[in-house]
Formats: sequence, structure tokens, C-alpha cells
Amino acid sequence: MMISDLAPHTGLLAGIFWSAATIALYYAARWVHKRRPRWWSSPLALAPILLIVLAVFLHENYHEYIRGTHWLVAMLGPVTVAFALPIFEQRAVIRKHWPVLLTGVLVGDAMAMLSAWGLATLLHLSDAVRLSLLPRSVSTPFAMAVSGDIGGIPDLTAVFVVLTGVFGAMLGEALLAFLPLRSALARGALFGMGAHGAGVAQARRVGDEEGAIASLVMIMAGLSNVLAAPLLALVLR
Repeated sequence: MMISDLAPHTGLLAGIFWSAATIALYYAARWVHKRRPRWWSSPLALAPILLIVLAVFLHENYHEYIRGTHWLVAMLGPVTVAFALPIFEQRAVIRKHWPVLLTGVLVGDAMAMLSAWGLATLLHLSDAVRLSLLPRSVSTPFAMAVSGDIGGIPDLTAVFVVLTGVFGAMLGEALLAFLPLRSALARGALFGMGAHGAGVAQARRVGDEEGAIASLVMIMAGLSNVLAAPLLALVLR
């Protein structure tokens, strides 16, 4: 039986059910990750998989899910402000190295968008999918805003952001074992630029300074994408 068949007040019931399920499965994924800290057990990867399994089992669709949990998506913006605390704590390091960080963010942003657009073009993906892929390398609230401005599909962009974060954090951890990145600045920037929110979480496991740098790089990348969105819209449409 579908959740929407349970009562006349289907919207309210569906919203309560899917909000509770999302929160519960997220904490279940965190519990698994604490006991088996692997890339595949990251809550960012495991919780969506569990939700998809639940939705398929209940014969529900994405529209029902997002209609009931849109308030969780809306909270992503204010939650991003929390990254300001570790950035403030490491302000001396940031003040010293801001030219290098800014240059790295701009180059990283350009490479991420060009590679996404180029690969999507080679694979003959539709214009909507290509535009949705462009902001995949920044955190979800920034990426969804940019996607809507340039003609992409924000919900699809959110999926690309999650995939980028999961695989970026996984590859970033592997790269640290091979690349000669000895400074906290380089290690933090690697995670912040390559895996946004998931990368920040991974960088904080490496060290507090790495986590602060990753937070700053993630926010700077998001802001540069938002500021570039009007120009991208003019060029791509």
C-alpha cells in the first residue's frame, strides 16, 4: 500500500512519514559509518540508498518524497553558515594564503565546469542534463541555485552533487596516500574543491586546519559559481 492511500490528509501524512524516515535513516547510516568507516558507509551515500529502497518497497515516487521533505532542503542554506566557525578559528592562516586559495578556487571551478560540460557533450546528453551537471562541484544549496539560474534541473543537480561528494571524498583519501601534499593548506583545498561538504567532513578527520581550509574553499567555490551564473546563463542559452 502507498503512503498516499492511508488517509485523506495525504500531504501532511506523507510529509511527516518521509521527514521522519529521512532523519531516522540518516542516523542509522551514521551508526553504521562509526562502526565501519568506509567510503560506501558514509551517511551521504548510504542514507539515500536506504531511502530509495524504502520508496521502491512502498511504491512511492520522488515527487511525493520531495513534497514532504522540502523543508529539509531549505535548511541546507542556513546550515552552511555553520562552516563559518572553523574558518574564523583559522583566520590567520587564511589571511596569509588567501591569494593562493582564491586562484586555486577559480581554476578548480573552471576545470570542474569544463570537464563536466565536455564529458556530457561527448556522451551526447541532453541540454538539460548538461546544464544540471555544470555546478556539481559545489555544495547543494549553491549548486541548486546556480542550476535553476542557468536552465538546469535543480533536483537532478542535487543528485550529481551527492555523487561528486561521495566519490570525491573517497578518491581524495586515496590520493593523500600517493601525492606529496605535506601542508594542511594543500590537503584541505583538495577536499574542499573536489568533494564540497563530504570533503569537508573527510578533511576534518585529517586535521582541524585541513577542515577549516576545506570549508573556506567550499564556500568560495559556491560563491564564485553563484556570481558566474548570470554570465553562464547568457553564454549557454
